[in-house]
Amino acid sequence: MVQQHRHPIDCREEGISAEPRINDRIRVSEVRLVGPNGEQVGIVRIEDALRLAGEADLDLVEVAPGARPPVAKLMDYGKYKYESAMKAREARRNQSHVLIKEQKLRPKIDKHDYETKKRNVERFLAEGDKVKVTIMFRGREQSRPELGFRLLQRLAEDVGELGFIESSPKQDGRNMIMVLGPTKKKSDAKAEREAAKVERQAQRSADEEAEKAERAAGRAAAEADKAHRGERPQATPENEE
Repeated sequence: MVQQHRHPIDCREEGISAEPRINDRIRVSEVRLVGPNGEQVGIVRIEDALRLAGEADLDLVEVAPGARPPVAKLMDYGKYKYESAMKAREARRNQSHVLIKEQKLRPKIDKHDYETKKRNVERFLAEGDKVKVTIMFRGREQSRPELGFRLLQRLAEDVGELGFIESSPKQDGRNMIMVLGPTKKKSDAKAEREAAKVERQAQRSADEEAEKAERAAGRAAAEADKAHRGERPQATPENEE
């Protein structure tokens, strides 16, 4: 029987993300050491690097294992991991995904329906999304593709301030399709919506405070009026004589 030897897999060689080696897990004789502020210390024995890390109350972290010798840096590894996780979380939160919305129209659409569809397209573009506009032909309408083409051109012109033609009108079976792209980035549109939301909240708070002040002033005026009426002597027969 042929004995098979299992070799440990190096995650770095396999392209798999892995935690860097730190402190006594760094199994090399020497490293190119980088100080906590990025200063170059030079090539030192691993024992000396670990001693310097201990004296500074820091960790020795292998940051470039593929170098010869490997590069290691003195740092607070726990703090480094926390800050990296926060940066990654912030990046994911700010990441924008452009969606493709769709609006379907008929070649002989009436004015009211057209305005409704146009407002939908404008809203999608203002939010930073692309819009796929589809003209649906039925029956004899298929012999008049120019109707759909003119309708798509009209729509593109009407929403020109918010979007542009990303994919020109083209026939697709019984349909004609055009794709509009937003002039604003998704992130910019989101930032504008957030700013408008904050402004509305601030205005609402100001209105509420003004209303409270007005009610308080009304109550104060009422109390003053009551006090004033209470100070006037009541009319009696003797006073009348």
